[in-house]
Amino acid sequence: MITPLPDESLILETDRLRLLPFSPADADIAHRLLEDPEVMRYVGDPITAQEVEDHMANATRRGAGGRIGIWCVIRKDTGEKIGDCVLTPLPIESDQVDWDQLTPDSYPSDEIEVGYLLVPAAWGQGFATELCARLLRFAFEETTLPRITAVTDPDNANSQHVLQKCGLRSTGPRRAYAEDNCSGFEITREEWVARFGNAA
Repeated sequence: MITPLPDESLILETDRLRLLPFSPADADIAHRLLEDPEVMRYVGDPITAQEVEDHMANATRRGAGGRIGIWCVIRKDTGEKIGDCVLTPLPIESDQVDWDQLTPDSYPSDEIEVGYLLVPAAWGQGFATELCARLLRFAFEETTLPRITAVTDPDNANSQHVLQKCGLRSTGPRRAYAEDNCSGFEITREEWVARFGNAA
C-alpha cells in the first residue's frame, strides 16, 4: 500500500515557477498547448478542441499516492500558466500513455518519463531546465523509482540539451511511442544522488 502524499506536498516550487497538479481548471492551458502546431512540432500532430476536452479526464489522473501525473506550470511573477510537465508511464508499442496504470495505490509497471510542454512565449528563458530539475528532485525524494527516463525527437536538440543539463545521459536510439528512432535519456537514483544530493 502506498501512502498518499498530502496535497501541499504535490505543489512544487522553483525560483520562478509553481507546479500544481493538473485539475479540470487547467483545460485552458491544455488547449493552448495541444492544439498548437508549433508546440507539438516534435511531439505529434496537434489535436482538436474536442480531443483536448476528452483528454482532460486522463490529464487529471494521478498514480502512486499522487506522485505520478501531470503538473500545470505557472509563472510566479505574473500568475500566467505557461505549460505542463509530467512524470508519466512511457509507452513503447503504443503512441499513447497507458493512463489505466495511474492508480492511487501502486506505481505504474512501465518506465516513468519526465517531460514538458511550454507555450512558445516561454521558450529560451530557462524555464524548461528549471521545471525538469524540480521534477527530478521530486521523483527521487518522494518516490521509490530507481530511474527516470525521457525521449525526444532526434531533431529536438533544445530538449536534449535541457535533459543533459538536468543530469540525464543519452542512451542512444530507442523504441518509444511506437517509433524506433526516439532519442533516449535516463538518470538513475544513484546518479542523481551522486550529482545533486540526498534521496528518499
